[in-house]
Amino acid sequence: QVQLVESGGGLVQGGDSLRLSCAASGRTLSLYTMGWFRQAPGKEREFVAAITWNGSSNYADSVKGRFTIARDNAKNTLYLQMNSLKPEDTAVYYCGARIRSWGAYDYWGQGTQVTVSS
Repeated sequence: QVQLVESGGGLVQGGDSLRLSCAASGRTLSLYTMGWFRQAPGKEREFVAAITWNGSSNYADSVKGRFTIARDNAKNTLYLQMNSLKPEDTAVYYCGARIRSWGAYDYWGQGTQVTVSS
């Protein structure tokens, strides 16, 4: 089993930056891909960014050039650096992980709230 705990959310103004962290514990060596998703009120959960164990990453078009995902395998921690935040980035951000390079995510954190005021 793997446990994921997010931190770093908060209330910021438009244009500000924020860094989210996701600490993984348990059978972390089995994690191939880790990613960030978000869910705004009244909307479905959507993909934000993901990174493989060897550093290959991809992003949603809505965050490209503003967000950067990073992974420290030695510390079992996933990060999401969010710059130039917009009100539409307001959501609960979830950390996810999967043991395969494809398919559904196997593990989820409890989420951390990010609120961007205009």
